[in-house]
Amino acid sequence: MLKLPTEFVEKYQKLLGLDESKKFFEAIEGENKKGFRLNPLKNDFKNVSYDLTHPVPGVDNAYYGNINGLSSEWTGGYVYSQDPSAMYPAQFAQVKPGEKVLDLCAAPGGKSTALAQALKGAGLLVANEISASRASNLRENLERWGASNVLVTNEDTESLAKVFPTYFDKIVVDAPCSGEGMFRKDPDAIQYWSQDYVLTCQKRQKDILNEAVKMLKPNGDLIYSTCTFSPEEDEEIVEWLSEKYNFKVLDLEKVAGMTSGVPKWTLNNFTDVEKTGRFWFQNGVGEGQFVAYLRKPGNESSSDNLDKKSKKRKNKKNKDDLPHLNKKERELVQKVLQDFTLPNSLTNWEKEALISKDHVFIPIIDPKVIKNLRILNNGVELGLMKKNRFEPGHQLAEVLGQLPQKKVVELKDEAEYRAYLHGETVHSDLPYRGYVLVAFEGHIFSFGKVGNDNILKNYYPKGLRK
Repeated sequence: MLKLPTEFVEKYQKLLGLDESKKFFEAIEGENKKGFRLNPLKNDFKNVSYDLTHPVPGVDNAYYGNINGLSSEWTGGYVYSQDPSAMYPAQFAQVKPGEKVLDLCAAPGGKSTALAQALKGAGLLVANEISASRASNLRENLERWGASNVLVTNEDTESLAKVFPTYFDKIVVDAPCSGEGMFRKDPDAIQYWSQDYVLTCQKRQKDILNEAVKMLKPNGDLIYSTCTFSPEEDEEIVEWLSEKYNFKVLDLEKVAGMTSGVPKWTLNNFTDVEKTGRFWFQNGVGEGQFVAYLRKPGNESSSDNLDKKSKKRKNKKNKDDLPHLNKKERELVQKVLQDFTLPNSLTNWEKEALISKDHVFIPIIDPKVIKNLRILNNGVELGLMKKNRFEPGHQLAEVLGQLPQKKVVELKDEAEYRAYLHGETVHSDLPYRGYVLVAFEGHIFSFGKVGNDNILKNYYPKGLRK
């Protein structure tokens, strides 16, 4: 039985009343609910082994159920495991292709993968995470998802705001919080809880949002969410955004199991918080979540300085500009790519690809414009230029997985698949030579290379091997 802090129990008895708080505390003792989303960038939804009979209400391509982290669908980025309640912030963002979107506190990548799929390869997603280790996981998950129009950064909000003033159409801030909504999923979170910690989180959230506001275009949309129930971090933050920055609170489309924000939990009975959404344990959707959709006023000029700088740099050579591929390098890359069907994001690679320290990539943002940021991934890395040859990279394999491919070695059984994930070579009876895509159960997840001995050399990244 979980031991909840006395201060926590008394707080929610006062907020919810004895009857509803009893349901709340009992629900904390229950099992957490798991869910997953299918990836429309890759899936034709005909080759899915998971049960699709229990959809998450109001979320595109989302279902209740457990995901096997070793399955070929997970390894190939055809499916993503995510708490059902946590799916709603990205869904409510209503992202459209062509928009510029920032996921400010993005790790491990659930929201970012959903935002990327909504963009459908058009526009830009900047996925940022301040923690270096969590940012690495974020990059891996987006790479697996096969998204090609993403910039992954490992930065603080102040540094980002200097580079992206009034730049984004939409910003999602799933803010670091006291984590009350994770008590059922991660009971260890209970030991860190205190009312002082709640107030510390509230201050941190305001600091983050002060910088986020600078990056949002006039009339741009801010989706603010937390995985806590604390009014100080939820309703009070929405009230603060409205009072300090004149943000307008927009109505969320109510879905089954979602309740409204509570005006009496704000400092001045701010009635607009009724337009926000809460997911409680006892309502059966998933873990705890708060979501608000706000719009920035349109009384200031939007900045397109970043785009202007990028265009100016394209028209004017700079000694520090990264080089495009020379003729020999293009030939080496072409020798590999000619065997595969390229998605639209890669078809103009000969003109767009740059090279930096032997890494060949197609940037989504001009590297010179963002040179002062810590960049983990900019667009699509095609691979590495080595002496007289080009070696395709893992991200390229995941992006190519968006389309049916012919030069694919299909691993014959679970044992062979597990061996390949472990880093072992396997035998191929197919007549292919050179670089091939590797798949299991129809799910592309890696590159390999077949020699004249019919041995499939393993190119699955060492850092991902299991």
